[in-house]
Amino acid sequence: MKKVLGVAAFAVLGVLALSSCKKDYVCNYVVGGVTVSSGECNSCTKSQKDAFELSCNLGGGTVVTK
Repeated sequence: MKKVLGVAAFAVLGVLALSSCKKDYVCNYVVGGVTVSSGECNSCTKSQKDAFELSCNLGGGTVVTK
């Protein structure tokens, strides 16, 4: 029983650690055949990245990991 609880606690901590991962993103636009970076989202959570990506896509850009 102790092993099961230990493994379950480890799994929960692992999921929490991965879900709170923060990354850096940049919004790129192609203007006249040249890629232009406009806007950054540094140390973004998933919800912040989703909002950033939506606004970037609405302007015709694409979001990439920095």
